[in-house]
Amino acid sequence: MTNDSASALTVRLLEARTHGRYLVRVPDRGGPWPLLLGFHGYGENAAAHLGALGRIPGIDRWLVVAVQALHPFYTRDQRVVASWMTRDDRELAIADNIDYVGRVLDAVRREWAVTGTTVFAGFSQGGAMAYRAAARYPADALIVLAADVPPDVAASARALPRVLLGRGTRDEWYTAEKLAADVETLSTRAPTAECVFEGGHEWAPPFCDAAGRLLDELQSRP
Repeated sequence: MTNDSASALTVRLLEARTHGRYLVRVPDRGGPWPLLLGFHGYGENAAAHLGALGRIPGIDRWLVVAVQALHPFYTRDQRVVASWMTRDDRELAIADNIDYVGRVLDAVRREWAVTGTTVFAGFSQGGAMAYRAAARYPADALIVLAADVPPDVAASARALPRVLLGRGTRDEWYTAEKLAADVETLSTRAPTAECVFEGGHEWAPPFCDAAGRLLDELQSRP
């Protein structure tokens, strides 16, 4: 017997309005400040990412914004975390997320005094978002930890700003092979530096120090 109801199943998609949150850490000293916009990993939230970015030396001189993904969920211990996307309706989710980043940038620049220096940063799943943001919006640098270049960015011929890539030697997800492949992908699109450190899938002090040196260099430009 055939299942007629199953054969009649049709999927429809409808645009729906939602709200995203972002956290802002404002320097104690007066502005304008350079802007660092960051994207957290899967199962994290903006507060966790803000804490990680806060370990970068010299970060207190930057206006730091941690953007939270639009798809929150509960962990087993009832913490609220979020994810950037799943495989379902992936292309639409990418477009929604890129538009979301643009809205955050516009809102931040309206509310706070920032200079023309902008850096995107991303960890793990958020690294893909940092790449996409840098491919769409002007930026001076891109800081990516434990995340590979997403296929949609790799397929584009668009140039990227300078990139700092980080990997822990014990990271079983972002492997040495993935890092090498990303360096090759980026070789014709952006000046790329690597920071390989003893550690796992994490924000380790050597990578924070490397990010701090990059930010100091950008801030000291004439």
